[in-house]
Amino acid sequence: MTMPPESGPGFLKREAVPVVVFALLALLPFVAVLGAESYLLSLVTRVMIFAIAALSLDLILGYGALVSFGHAAFLGLGGYAVGILSAHGQTDALVQLPVALAVSALFALVTGALSLRTKGVYFIMITLAFGQMAFFLAVSLAAYGGDDGMTLSGRSRLFGLDLFKNDRAFYYAVLLALLGAYGLCRSIVVSRFGRVIRGARENPQRMAAIGFPLFRYQLVGYVIAGTLCGLAGFLLANQAEFVSPAYMTWQRSGELIVMVVLGGLGTLHGAIIGAAAFLLLEEWLSGFTEHWKMIFGPFLVLVVLFARGGLMGAIRRLGGGGHG
Repeated sequence: MTMPPESGPGFLKREAVPVVVFALLALLPFVAVLGAESYLLSLVTRVMIFAIAALSLDLILGYGALVSFGHAAFLGLGGYAVGILSAHGQTDALVQLPVALAVSALFALVTGALSLRTKGVYFIMITLAFGQMAFFLAVSLAAYGGDDGMTLSGRSRLFGLDLFKNDRAFYYAVLLALLGAYGLCRSIVVSRFGRVIRGARENPQRMAAIGFPLFRYQLVGYVIAGTLCGLAGFLLANQAEFVSPAYMTWQRSGELIVMVVLGGLGTLHGAIIGAAAFLLLEEWLSGFTEHWKMIFGPFLVLVVLFARGGLMGAIRRLGGGGHG
């Protein structure tokens, strides 16, 4: 009897990867108490926040072949929603988070409606232009620190309680957000909507010919991705207790693309692994030299050349699994 692809041994090995990743993340605080707890919690919290941003980008880049070079704008918008509201005395997460998501979604809707009318390199350039526009807007906000950014008075409160002040509590809140983002993206990918997005990547002419309004599907996907990245921005502002225009630079957008490519395009848990690999390598290499990118660059080239499918591709080949 032949087993369907969804239930074969390759599928089981593939399913084990996210289970192991989330289990390790859940157990880390208990291990951290044996050493530099504050440092480890801060570092891995940052990894998980950027994993959410990488997940959101993988949704449109890995599955939709939409190379957005302005994706970090949503990260900054989510962060500035927290910073500006906090500066005006509104510190409750139940207000800040919906505003951060709404602002990110609105920016994605407007810019996506224009950007998606272009293709290829033109799409890359127009998303870059919109990202830089958001960056220079943040720089011009002199009342909120301008180019220097702004320091928050503290982390967001929940029902008026300072629950996120505790690093471990905030760590698990971020882990819960990452798990929710992963679950949402996974549900989207396997849905009819996700199949249309993937079909548009493979053969847009055929998908349009059989009656799918690709522009609408891609725009909805773009808005979902931007909103999720806004969630990452909300969490990043709380983790650092600081927001800056540097969150929105094209270099930051490039780093998000590198995280997705490093982990493996079109593999959601690959985006998480790519974000972890990028940030942990950055932390380790920067301990040796400030020119760590001179070492990281050749490493990335080697991964692209010899590890087809990124780190997830290498894991699949080592485990003899199927697709990611």
